[in-house]
Amino acid sequence: MRKVILALLSFLLIFSSFGCSPKETKLTNLTKVTLMLDWTPNTNHTGIYVALDKGYFKERNLDVTVVQPSEVWPEQAVSGGKADFGISFQESLTQYVVNEGAPLVAISAILQHDTSGLIWLKDSGITSPKDFANKTYGGWGSAWENAIVDYVAKENGVDPSTIKKVELGVFDQITGLQKKVYDFTWVYYGWEGIDAELRGLKFDFYSLRDHIKNFDHYTPIFITSKSMIENHPEIVKAFVEAISQGYTYAAKNPDEAAKILLKYAPELDKNLVMKSQEWISPYYLDESGCFGVMKESIFRNFTDLMYNLGIIKSKVNDVNTLFTNEFLPCKK
Repeated sequence: MRKVILALLSFLLIFSSFGCSPKETKLTNLTKVTLMLDWTPNTNHTGIYVALDKGYFKERNLDVTVVQPSEVWPEQAVSGGKADFGISFQESLTQYVVNEGAPLVAISAILQHDTSGLIWLKDSGITSPKDFANKTYGGWGSAWENAIVDYVAKENGVDPSTIKKVELGVFDQITGLQKKVYDFTWVYYGWEGIDAELRGLKFDFYSLRDHIKNFDHYTPIFITSKSMIENHPEIVKAFVEAISQGYTYAAKNPDEAAKILLKYAPELDKNLVMKSQEWISPYYLDESGCFGVMKESIFRNFTDLMYNLGIIKSKVNDVNTLFTNEFLPCKK
């Protein structure tokens, strides 16, 4: 008996070393759902394509169509019923819910930490944000983005009105820097930062989560509608289980996962995808090896920051209305 117990304990120990193993919810009938990306395919999306390629959706009787945004953004598409799931960002989700009353909920994080920051070339005349005066910033023009750039400027003794702001235009962000269309811009290191490295550029990167209190947040995230959760919880559960399995695989097998992404998006630069995947895969899982888990404290601190910066109209009394870990194989 003692040997049997020891054998069982050994098995459990080995099993637990693999982190949280996604459970499997199989829907009764084949169910078609639409997932809208936030942009063109990149390594933020790798786990989706792994789930497609490995049959994780199919195993759960899900037929998933992946689309890119065109006339509307994912938040609008999911709110309006044009997509069942979408990829958003914590700041976008919060603005849509608080300012516009959108019936949206975050159902999974993709990365456990924000990886964005401001970037400039070493020959731009900028050595730190203290040099932003009379420089040109290239961005998307969103209220959130402008508020953060202005905040960084003020914290470094620069009058934000002295910064010229232009929209990114036809160039990707790194090409825009190279062509001197603007002096600095906001990028996600796992893609544009790696791109700058591969181009051999000499640059500085100002990590926002390292310099702004409570800035660290979940970006990007998977979202769905409240009605989807209320009326079709089993579909949400099956979907979240499949993406969890896909991203967990990508975290542990970055090279193979990158090749799968390239299979579905052959237009992407191979070297960039391979290097980006190697860099970003560790961000998929938390310290206990779980994918997607979101913490109340992160939502609360970041939402307060957004309110203090004037991005949202009112405080959120209960941030748990913005997200749920309910459907994740790993719940905390």
